[in-house]
Amino acid sequence: MKSIDSTACVAVIGAGAMGCGIAQVAAQAGHYVWIYDAKENAGLQGRAGILEGLDRQVEKGRLTPSDREAVASRLNIATSIDDLSRAALVIEAIVEDLKIKQQVLSSVEKVVSEQTILASNTSSLSITAIGAALQRPERLAGLHFFNPAPVMKLVEIVAGLASEATVLEALFDTALAWGKSPVHATSTPGFIVNRVARPFYAEALRLLEEKAADVATIDTVMRESGGFRMGPFELMDLIGHDVNAAVTRSVFDAYFGDPRFKPSLTQQELVAAGWLGRKTGRGFYNYDKAKEAAPDNVRQEAIAPTAVAVEGDLGPAEPLLSLIENSGIAVTRGPGQGLIRIHGASLALSDGRSATARAASGEPADLVLFDLSLDYLSTRRIALAKADQATAKALHAATSLFLSIGKSVSIVDDSPGLIVMRTIAMLANEASDALLQGVGTAEDIDRAMTLGVNYPRGPLAWADSVGPHRILAVMEGLQNAYGDDRYRASHLLRRHVAAKQPLCSASLGSKHSGAMP
Repeated sequence: MKSIDSTACVAVIGAGAMGCGIAQVAAQAGHYVWIYDAKENAGLQGRAGILEGLDRQVEKGRLTPSDREAVASRLNIATSIDDLSRAALVIEAIVEDLKIKQQVLSSVEKVVSEQTILASNTSSLSITAIGAALQRPERLAGLHFFNPAPVMKLVEIVAGLASEATVLEALFDTALAWGKSPVHATSTPGFIVNRVARPFYAEALRLLEEKAADVATIDTVMRESGGFRMGPFELMDLIGHDVNAAVTRSVFDAYFGDPRFKPSLTQQELVAAGWLGRKTGRGFYNYDKAKEAAPDNVRQEAIAPTAVAVEGDLGPAEPLLSLIENSGIAVTRGPGQGLIRIHGASLALSDGRSATARAASGEPADLVLFDLSLDYLSTRRIALAKADQATAKALHAATSLFLSIGKSVSIVDDSPGLIVMRTIAMLANEASDALLQGVGTAEDIDRAMTLGVNYPRGPLAWADSVGPHRILAVMEGLQNAYGDDRYRASHLLRRHVAAKQPLCSASLGSKHSGAMP
């Protein structure tokens, strides 16, 4: 089956932000679109909102007036389910309630033709469960857009147990024809994005709860060192804590309380207070005031060392050496365990253990750990944490080195894995498990995370660049530190490390090689 013909009618049920966004996408692709919402006047209000958005596009020169009128002429309001009878594709985009979705799609099924494809825009509910209430569940699949639908490229094509391959292919090709970048996923809790993304929020919340750093510092480090477009607290405020917490709870419950998806008491308190983020004016940040900047907890002049000694391989941190040499600091190399030695301090990349634990195990007492960076040559900031055994002089020396090569420094508490390294390891580990379970291919998982939530790099590719063995070491360090099954390493990650294979490799089994789920 090919994509749905552009002259065919498309129906969208639900006139909220997502439903209207999807309706706009379909209408701009040339389809005659019916919008239906059971709430009185909701459809008319939704259509008016679409037209206002199109008017802004015309004002900015991104859309011609004639194209705006053509799209408007294709947007129609249905007053009952019966008006959807001619639709070749019906997309449900209503409240995230299984019974309501089942009831609505069962009603639709009675009025549309045998050839009509049914789709749900659910972000986390089981497509299999939704389809179980239908007479023909094989014609139902997930068609999960991301908000705002007219802007975001990613669409997850989600297969339930009964979904026919031809239906999945038709939806995939239709999304392509609509200018989107679709990926295939299987109907497991959270699909790809809402499952793999959970650690991005969860680890930041845990670091905050443990007083490792404050909100603004964690966000700043994730942006300026990790390369993320938004920090986790900024993003949660944008999404809305009611929405973000509900998705976390849904995934946690669907996985029978797996500690990897455990909700946060801190976020629960925000929801209870009604501090939902930007939409209420207050979340982690107060939007009635100027946004807080990360506090400058480094107040010193950079006194560059004259020389550094490098012991062993620094792995992904090797690019630091060119910055050090270009700053006029002499570098000598020798064997060892991956240390940068300067007068007064020993520096090492975080490996999932705290600096204190590493010093206690026999590493230098003046140990200062630095965090992972997306690109040490270009990123602006480095997070540092010293061992409890180390003196303030060691931290001062380490800070001076990074200041002297043009980096800003955030000093954080000695938490296992620090901020970026810990988050990337957890994202890569969750992506590995999703790959292991056939939720998507390695390519689709990485594309979904870069397109759906704007990650600077797919988590599997990121793990390969750091080294899967290092990611595994971080996971083991975290689990040893906390004694928490939340940090158990994926079997697939262990397998690839044992085979010395990159995570993006398909050589360990055909089910990870790109076949459609």
